[in-house]
Amino acid sequence: MKKAALLFLLLITVTSFAQKDSAFTTGEWFKFRIHYGIVNAGYATLEVKEAVKNNKKVFHIMGNGYTTGMTKFFFKVEDDYQSYIDKQTGRPYQFVRKINEGGYKKNQEGFFNQTKKTVFVKDYEKNTENTFSVPENVQDIVSSFYYLRNHPQIDKLKEGESIVIDMFFDDETFKFKLKFLGREDLKTKFGTISTMIFRPYVQAGRVFKEQESLTVWISDDENRLPIRIKASLAVGSLKADLDEFKGLKNSFKIKVKP
Repeated sequence: MKKAALLFLLLITVTSFAQKDSAFTTGEWFKFRIHYGIVNAGYATLEVKEAVKNNKKVFHIMGNGYTTGMTKFFFKVEDDYQSYIDKQTGRPYQFVRKINEGGYKKNQEGFFNQTKKTVFVKDYEKNTENTFSVPENVQDIVSSFYYLRNHPQIDKLKEGESIVIDMFFDDETFKFKLKFLGREDLKTKFGTISTMIFRPYVQAGRVFKEQESLTVWISDDENRLPIRIKASLAVGSLKADLDEFKGLKNSFKIKVKP
């Protein structure tokens, strides 16, 4: 069931691969179904809202993941991830991480000072406050992919090429890498969709490690929608599939309708 938690974590972050600033808008909303074969494990939702920080209108990204049915009985997941992102720079002002994954709990808020290159973190579970030094242009786990969504090279990568950014998570800064694996026409409930395939890596020391055999399919259009995420298991695989959506900025391109 830890694989389910990993899928929830990645789902919160993959709403994100598009060109320029016209890929998404306030009101965008997705819902994903997490499943092992025909057995539902849970759902995750992602939404773009608007808020005001430092007298500026910003994007307020909200992500929630939860297990259902028997999965909830064996491994309860209730995840709440949020990020407040500058509309012009894509840099985060603040993040919220409130999770319960099989009894493992986190309740944190982080406040970025991009000028001083610091992040002030309040941990409500541990009742602690700490300030961490971070690199320039650092992202949190949610803002990182929205930042990549505006990356000018995301749809120009050749097979085997990667994009690397700095990401602050769990009181540390990591090098986060997305490796482009190629393109594929993927059959979904909506029809056949042209997709780009990526694999996420996180740097441990000087080595990038493949994350739990995770593979991500992103629509190869102006939306860059996350269509599927797959975590390979010893037997079979755990998948998260796009189940519902609304409020898209651009038309959703379907090659062959069901």
